[in-house]
Amino acid sequence: MPDTYDVVIVGGAAMGSSIAYHLLADPGFRGRVLVIEKDPTYRRSASALSAASIRQQFSSAVNIRISLFGIAFLRGIGERLAVDGERPDIALREGGYLYLASAAGAAVLEENHALQSLEGADIALLTQAALPGRFPWLNAEDLACGTLGRSGEGWFDGWGLLQAYRRKARSLGAEYRNGRVVGLDRNGGRVTAARLADGTTIACGAVANCAGAGGRALAALAGIEIPVSAKRRSVFSFACGERLAGFPLLIDTTGVWCRPEGEGFIGGVSPAAHEDPDWDDDDPATQEVDWSLFEERVWPALAHRVPAFEAIRPGRAWAGPYDMNLLDHNAIVGPAAEVSNLYLCNGFSGHGLQQSPAVGRGIAELIVHGRYTSLDLSDLGYERIRANRPLLERNVI
Repeated sequence: MPDTYDVVIVGGAAMGSSIAYHLLADPGFRGRVLVIEKDPTYRRSASALSAASIRQQFSSAVNIRISLFGIAFLRGIGERLAVDGERPDIALREGGYLYLASAAGAAVLEENHALQSLEGADIALLTQAALPGRFPWLNAEDLACGTLGRSGEGWFDGWGLLQAYRRKARSLGAEYRNGRVVGLDRNGGRVTAARLADGTTIACGAVANCAGAGGRALAALAGIEIPVSAKRRSVFSFACGERLAGFPLLIDTTGVWCRPEGEGFIGGVSPAAHEDPDWDDDDPATQEVDWSLFEERVWPALAHRVPAFEAIRPGRAWAGPYDMNLLDHNAIVGPAAEVSNLYLCNGFSGHGLQQSPAVGRGIAELIVHGRYTSLDLSDLGYERIRANRPLLERNVI
């Protein structure tokens, strides 16, 4: 007889472990939860390799609301995810995001700011004249305005968040198993079992697809097509000899970003769409750092925007997976329509860590209660994928 679980979660990084925690913390749930993770070291997971940040500066209401819950969750993580009196610390630093706009982008930034303010996000709109006064190290000559998260935005220890979710979920009864899912058995519109590479069959009441870079392939095992592609992102560290007080996570008009990290900085940029490299978990050649991005795009842009960065000392760099939703760069969250007990958590396009509190809670609500009982995430649902109806998000990094 196969093992039987009420919920099988494929992928045990931040998103999968958040779902496991929220399921088992829900008083209405009395079932068994199994988390299947192909690499329990998480060495190549986005949770471990991302820049681990959170912002409210989105252009769609659902993303803003997700992040408002996310920051409240992260602020209270010591109490929420404590185990046996041990309170996790993810070194949350609310240093803010600073989005910059030229004259060409000013109207969009102002529209976004109006929506963010309406939703209750603590974002300031700064004029060109105000920018140098707030940030003396900034070259604002070619800028029209900027928006700054005064609170509720910043960065944290992503690895620490993953481990805190995982430890809390295990303490509540979640089981974790090292394995690779190679098949999903269906009976009509439901998944009935997951088959592993070692020949094990696990019967299940529901499956959550949290497979990250492997999410598209896993969905396909159940006959579901999702437009998610695993891309490579490189993150570069560097040191600056000059002290730059009050440095936020800066998003330049070129799309280049950087933020403080320890005594130095980290930064990067998304490649142009026509040269965006794929990531393959099983092919080390696709996991190499692209140093040309730093030399040709990142450093020149930062040196222009922050003159002190003209003389920096490059440090280490790393590459990680980025599961991109090719339709609209927003997550795909919720039931997979014709396969009603397959729950999709895919295509987060760089937002997975910061969205893991709200999405983990939302998927748990769908499984336990059959609907969202707190924050409605239906704007991110699979129906928009089937209808080819993108959810526009202007603030993509």
